[in-house]
Amino acid sequence: MSKSPLFARPLRRLAWPLLAVSLTAALSACARAPERANVPLSIAGVATICPVCPACTVCTPAKPDLTPLPNFPPERDDVAAPPEPLRGRLVRVAWNEVKQWGADDPSGALYAFLQGCPILKAEPIWAAVCAKAEATRQRPRGEIQRFFASEFEPYQALNLDGTESGTVTGYYEPLLRGSRTKTAKFRYPLYATPPDLLTIDMSELYPDLKNRRLRGRIVGGKVLPYFERSEIDSASAPLKGLEIVWVDDPIEALFLQIQGSGQIQLTDGKMLRVGYADQNGHAFRSVAGALVRRGELKLARATLDGMKDWARRNPQKVQQFMNTNPSYIFFKELAPDLTGPIGTLGVPLTAERSVAVDHRVIPLGVPVFLSTTYPGTKDALTRLMVAQDTGGAIAGGVRADFYWGFGDTAGATAGKMKQAGKMWVLLPRGYELNPK
Repeated sequence: MSKSPLFARPLRRLAWPLLAVSLTAALSACARAPERANVPLSIAGVATICPVCPACTVCTPAKPDLTPLPNFPPERDDVAAPPEPLRGRLVRVAWNEVKQWGADDPSGALYAFLQGCPILKAEPIWAAVCAKAEATRQRPRGEIQRFFASEFEPYQALNLDGTESGTVTGYYEPLLRGSRTKTAKFRYPLYATPPDLLTIDMSELYPDLKNRRLRGRIVGGKVLPYFERSEIDSASAPLKGLEIVWVDDPIEALFLQIQGSGQIQLTDGKMLRVGYADQNGHAFRSVAGALVRRGELKLARATLDGMKDWARRNPQKVQQFMNTNPSYIFFKELAPDLTGPIGTLGVPLTAERSVAVDHRVIPLGVPVFLSTTYPGTKDALTRLMVAQDTGGAIAGGVRADFYWGFGDTAGATAGKMKQAGKMWVLLPRGYELNPK
């Protein structure tokens, strides 16, 4: 999955001037003390690093000039930041209202759930559940079913308007071909996170903006949005030197960014696994959608295979259409012995048992019973999954992205999946759904 956060324009209009004021003051102070900086620095309550003075050790702004920029709103203690908009809700139901509960063998879900327990059990309510899950690991199907029914309470996921049906898509871990060095064949780079990328956690300023972040860069003492895709992929190559690997297909590279992780087979036969590291701060826009809107592809052909076929026939247009998506994902190398790509929860995903959800509605790590259909069919797919990932396009109470696994077969299945579905979330007994 692409893990890029999305921000509303009003938030940007408020946050960028505030960010500019704060960072300009800090930069001024650092410039006056070049022998100090480049450790964590709190700027107007925002945890970040001093972006200049690379040889410094401490950066403490001295008497900063906080003169507001033009059009900057005046400070008022009685004006709170706007609350994050609701995306959906969870409603407590009885077990007999969970359609088809018991039809699935939950053994695979138990394995996936245990993958997340090292993260979850830091909280007491999860520690007890994880201990019982571990004790149930080798038990028969019926006992595992009883474990989930006795330790959890079901909640139906609903959309904001109260409807109970939503969209279920699929994703996978792609396989690419690549080289550690640039060649005529391998010439499309995957970049590591740029050192000049600033990431600002807005919740440090406004607690109501939890999980909201702004990204940018500093140019001439001013804070600007980070480079868009068109700039990163331009002939000037502003990120030159940050290449992790070079691959042979720009569309495959684009889909790798959308999926968020993948494996690359190198020219020496070794496998390299990469995962999401960061994002440039620009909103995701569908390249497939742009191709359909402009008459380049029929909707039915707006798949990975369809786009690759279009790219082979229209090499001169590829970059033009890729630039319609300004979002850009940066990667990091992952351990080669992982059992799967790392999801947002921070643990390896499990094929056909991990699901990406909107974490503003569904807590990460919880079991999710999914009732949908197999891609392109009306055949029932009812399965106990575990919420272990998120994605920029996964928004809403009844919205899920089903992780199908690694390779071309998983990719073919995931690419065809856009089904209607319903979801029930299992929360530990006594779980406080909306803590104050």
